[in-house]
Amino acid sequence: MDRESTKDIDPNDAEYREIGAGLLDEEMGPSSAMAHLYRGEIHRMKFWRERLDQTTYWAIVIMSAILTWTFSSRNNPHYVLLLGVAALTAFLVIEARRYRGYDIWRGRVRTLQKNVFAYGLDPSAGLEDPAWREKLSQDYRQPVIKISTEEAVAHRLRRIYLLLFTIVLTAWLIRIAAFAGRPWPESAAVGDIPGLAVTVVVGAFYLTVVIVALRPRTWQAEDELHESDVGQHR
Repeated sequence: MDRESTKDIDPNDAEYREIGAGLLDEEMGPSSAMAHLYRGEIHRMKFWRERLDQTTYWAIVIMSAILTWTFSSRNNPHYVLLLGVAALTAFLVIEARRYRGYDIWRGRVRTLQKNVFAYGLDPSAGLEDPAWREKLSQDYRQPVIKISTEEAVAHRLRRIYLLLFTIVLTAWLIRIAAFAGRPWPESAAVGDIPGLAVTVVVGAFYLTVVIVALRPRTWQAEDELHESDVGQHR
């Protein structure tokens, strides 16, 4: 479309705004630019999804190795499990940062799916967001992070890391209670740090993790799958 012809376009015109109208009609189809744009966003979303999966993979591998080594001998120190918790925390922070990037590309993909392809399949349902073109255009002009670090951490905790923390800390409790030569709280001591103090710190950490993961909030991340909708649209 040349510069002169763009002057005649009214951004408020229904046909202009509803780009998905007639998308799958026999005489129409998605423009080449739109198709390439969608494929490009899918590729970037897939790349960032793989980065997330890779971080999770290494977190599980390290956790498994630490658990195996700790329980391989009664003489192995229990605080290695706490070092495992620290390693999981580092992986959680890294994965949360990657999730914030992944949410950008997934948000763009879902915008196109909901307002172009879904509308093309069933125009009678209307547009998901009438202002989607303006929002997507602005996002391409000036990309910004859509969700906070805390929300990203909460997402990854709910998906995988809360379970990993629970496994490691449960193993630590078993290690200091059933496989130690001294009674608790002495069995939880780390060097000159009293066992009671170590237990309080560990308990406070786990409580904080649970609160961050489960507290009520308004989610800003683009969510694709809803467990409450299981079985619908079949």
